[in-house]
Amino acid sequence: MKEATGELNATVVVMLAIGVLMAFFYYTLWPLIKNNFDRNSQCSKAICEKCENKDGCDYVTCHVKGDESNTFECVYKG
Repeated sequence: MKEATGELNATVVVMLAIGVLMAFFYYTLWPLIKNNFDRNSQCSKAICEKCENKDGCDYVTCHVKGDESNTFECVYKG
């Protein structure tokens, strides 16, 4: 009976650890991954201004076609 109780306790500890890791991923890492993906896909569809700086640009101002009021910055790709 003691062996069964020990195995049950180990199972509960493992299940709790898995639950904590899943919650950490879902509430911390997943929003970062999703926002990065959304921003990259938004920038790939955007119309961006040309870089006027002779030394080069890191970011340029962009907008979605047909909606010039909603502007955002994207990485300049040359």
